[in-house]
Amino acid sequence: MAQDIGSASGYTAGMTDLTPPHDPEQGSPLADGSLVTVIGGAGFIGRYVVEALARAGCRVRVVSRHADSALFLKPLGGLGQIQVVSGDIRSDADMAAAFAGAVAGVNLVGILAESGKQRFADLQAEGAGRAARAAAAAGVKAYVQVSAIGADARSPIAYARSKGEGEAQVLAALPLATILRPSLVAGPEDQFFNRFAGMARLAPALPAICGDSKFQPVYVRDVADAVLAALQSPEARGRIYELGGPDVLSFTRILTMISELTGLDRPVVPLSDFTSGLLAKMGDILPFMPMNSDQLAMLKLGNVCAPGTPGLSELGITPTPLSAFVPDMMARFRPGGRFAKSGEGQAA
Repeated sequence: MAQDIGSASGYTAGMTDLTPPHDPEQGSPLADGSLVTVIGGAGFIGRYVVEALARAGCRVRVVSRHADSALFLKPLGGLGQIQVVSGDIRSDADMAAAFAGAVAGVNLVGILAESGKQRFADLQAEGAGRAARAAAAAGVKAYVQVSAIGADARSPIAYARSKGEGEAQVLAALPLATILRPSLVAGPEDQFFNRFAGMARLAPALPAICGDSKFQPVYVRDVADAVLAALQSPEARGRIYELGGPDVLSFTRILTMISELTGLDRPVVPLSDFTSGLLAKMGDILPFMPMNSDQLAMLKLGNVCAPGTPGLSELGITPTPLSAFVPDMMARFRPGGRFAKSGEGQAA
């Protein structure tokens, strides 16, 4: 059953004594049974991070605004290994309770578009800082903030600016924190490949908005492994890593690959700047549109790792090519299903 962390005293009772003592002379703070708090662990990336931590022998406290929706994570670990609790990153009390007794922490909270009370500044800037301050007060020995390529506190783009401000607040509170900036994260539940494949089922063509913009998609399991490696590695403390896969493709090439792998053979139609801008304006009002104005501005910048910036290889991870997992992802979109023939759809 999910728990509520509105009361810190009720939430932490009897739990901190289970955390193994940490020897600061040792490199990694993660010993078998160490408690790691994961904020936002019920999301797309979160489920793989939780799984990686559980396999490493950690106890995992998953904090989600709606804990009942995260109960599916519990079978990823042994009996009692994964604890699912309710908590809001906008609440000081919730964050203090979330990190009580934890040896390490991970913050995965992020949104792609604002809606209702979900605002970039509240979640990705102030929220990131609040979680890090609570983790620091709890005395964590390792911490990972999952940000995004393009994060910049001076950016005119609200999404990128809030990500950059969040990074600054995290490092101010916890200088030992590791910042991970993934490119477009791809995997079975992603909202990019699946979204455009779903569009291909319904539309006669796929629109290439800023078709020349480059992406460096990274496999979600590689991102999860990077989180675990960063928590375990003393060399990762206080560093920023940009995470990208081995394939660098234009948006047009990605759409073409989706068309081929689904067997739908939809033509990819480049859109003018005027048309792209109009669609983005519509996306500011209608959430089912493929993107909004903020996302269009980010798309124009591209999403590729900066040359010379540490990445997956520096964390000991070999990047997974798209050809290793995207064809299987696209199988369900083929006419006739998984056993139908499809194009080769090479990633590069």
